[in-house]
Amino acid sequence: MAEPLFKRSGALKVAMVAGEASGDLLGAHLMAALKVRHPDIEFAGIGGPRMQAQGLYSVVPQERLAVRGYAEVLSRLPELLRIRANLRDTLIAERPDVFVGIDAPDFNLGLEKSLKKKGIRTVHYVSPSVWAWRPERVQKIGDAADRVLCLFPMEPPLYEKAGVPVTFVGHPLAGEIPLVPDTEAMREQLGLPPEGPVFALLPGSRVSEIDYLGEIFVKTARLLHERYPTAQFLVPLATRATLDAFDQMLSRLKAWDLPIRKLFGHAQMAMIASDVVLVKSGTSTLEVALTKKPMVITYKLSWLTYRLVKRKLKLPWVGLPNILLGDSVVPELLQYDATPERLAEAVAAFYDDEPAKKALNARFTALHRELKQDTAELAADAVLQVAGVPA
Repeated sequence: MAEPLFKRSGALKVAMVAGEASGDLLGAHLMAALKVRHPDIEFAGIGGPRMQAQGLYSVVPQERLAVRGYAEVLSRLPELLRIRANLRDTLIAERPDVFVGIDAPDFNLGLEKSLKKKGIRTVHYVSPSVWAWRPERVQKIGDAADRVLCLFPMEPPLYEKAGVPVTFVGHPLAGEIPLVPDTEAMREQLGLPPEGPVFALLPGSRVSEIDYLGEIFVKTARLLHERYPTAQFLVPLATRATLDAFDQMLSRLKAWDLPIRKLFGHAQMAMIASDVVLVKSGTSTLEVALTKKPMVITYKLSWLTYRLVKRKLKLPWVGLPNILLGDSVVPELLQYDATPERLAEAVAAFYDDEPAKKALNARFTALHRELKQDTAELAADAVLQVAGVPA
């Protein structure tokens, strides 16, 4: 990193790090909003293609930070520490007006703390799940960041109680997904019949998740097809690797006769076109809620990881819709409860219960309204305030 990160004297200098695709999207929206206010702004750090398209100079490819699982983190730890140390030293030398760490807390919070100690102002964008586990992290996050930007409304009170400056900016997905999705039009776009059951299956965006959940999802589809012979199944898969893994699963299970339609991406389209969604736990459960669809949430881990995670959890739910609404509005069938028989029964129960679907739609619509804010604008205002420059 011998080459200077920031090239123009007098420009507003914003350093940013986003560790994966979701952070890249948040960062790109924030950058666009900042550029409207300060056309002379400069961005440098680490980000993906969306942030780079907005003008970020990324010192390493974003993929270098995208690691999952304990084993992969341990094997890549020396490289990750070296990237962080080099970026830290460069930023301390060049002194940007503000640093914005977008999610990726394991990488960003340590970097933010080092920069803050040297007098560089810092923002952490996306609160870690302190409401779900390790709430003691709130103070540590406050030690690293001059301000925390939160996506969910139950998060700011936790920081305010600890005296940590915080801003609720809403969730960007709530601005992207229509308040009233058009299921009929989406089915027509996908070439699906307007009537008859359509189920979306979302086993995950990583090959490891396909390995754990793919067989269960396909066997669940088999049971649902026996119950609803005209049913159609949509399976959005995020990458070529997950598509190949799912194809291998279908071959092994001799399930090519099932009316399963694979989509390369287009998860939201699958959700909107469906009657009920079977979805692995994660951010995708929030997307399903914003499309106003009933869902059954599931997940499986190795038995050791499951025991470790379960011990840390502070809430009775893992799915974001249940957590955000503070109620068991959709079923969660996890680990040993995640059997094809139980999953198929839960999906069918929603499909056959019109009053339940109507009540759920009303609750999800209220949640959508609460989360729909001018996210990028609010985040830009907060970043500029921390930087000490006019908005």
